[in-house]
Amino acid sequence: MARRLTLSVERFPIAGAFTISRGSRTEIAVVVATLTDANGVGRGECVPYPRYGESVESVVALIEGQADAIGAGIGRDELATRMKAGAARNALDSALFDLEAKLQGRRAWEIAGLAAPAPAVTAYTLSLGTPESMGEAARAASHRPLLKVKLGGAGDPERIAAVRAGAPQARLIVDANEAWRPETVEANLAACLEAGVALIEQPLPADADALLAEIPHPVPVCADESLHDRAGLDALAGRYDAINIKLDKTGGLTEAILLAREARARGLSVMVGCMLGTSLGMAPATLLASQADFVDLDGPLLLARDRDPPLRYDGSIVHPPEADLWG
Repeated sequence: MARRLTLSVERFPIAGAFTISRGSRTEIAVVVATLTDANGVGRGECVPYPRYGESVESVVALIEGQADAIGAGIGRDELATRMKAGAARNALDSALFDLEAKLQGRRAWEIAGLAAPAPAVTAYTLSLGTPESMGEAARAASHRPLLKVKLGGAGDPERIAAVRAGAPQARLIVDANEAWRPETVEANLAACLEAGVALIEQPLPADADALLAEIPHPVPVCADESLHDRAGLDALAGRYDAINIKLDKTGGLTEAILLAREARARGLSVMVGCMLGTSLGMAPATLLASQADFVDLDGPLLLARDRDPPLRYDGSIVHPPEADLWG
């Protein structure tokens, strides 16, 4: 039996709404690639992201374009030469990892040459809102050790102060999603310092972040939209102190592992993050959690329903996947 590729588009409701500087959503759409041969089945999930010019339709078309090569038996390394980094390649890379694990009777981390993953503390995300609503959300989540706070530009000092008041003991990450501007960035950095923030993600637009090399960083600054894979590391010099590795940006775990190693070699801290996806999408990223300074793999915690079986979460502790989910 030749290896066969099938695709499905699935939608999952969000618990409430998820709001960042670019808008609000009440559901997610994911693309699942399934690879089947005579001896096993492998699955991989990706989340098309409009910020990077992706849609469900474009991602499906890119994956379908590899059907013949998949049928001919290409592996992950060849896939990386055939496709650009992005969501489509992530779905296939993850499915190939899963299939390889099933066929060999080994766990994916063994195949990748990684240490067995351990449970890790993940951030829990607070959506963008008014200072009052975000303060209330922080109080409701104040038992969690690590909170990720979505910011949006005007009024951000008030938002972060309200969150800190609502969760005085939590470690805080803030994520501006490119919403700050040159005239406000230093005041916002100062407000984050005052609130004891541990990390600031992507304060300025990716095409306008050169200013970060010219101003002090009282709080470490992390590249998200400004970095996808290893090819973008040189441009970060002097601008960023950390990077956020997301499999839907790197094009899968294969590149993500190499990116993490190279970033470390350059003295950058590492966050392992995610798009808003299900446990199937989070599972490959958990293999990098033990190597990360920050873990943000809370996607399933923000959904109204998840996969069956799901990843196991004990509060903010995310556990590695069981083999029947992935890898």
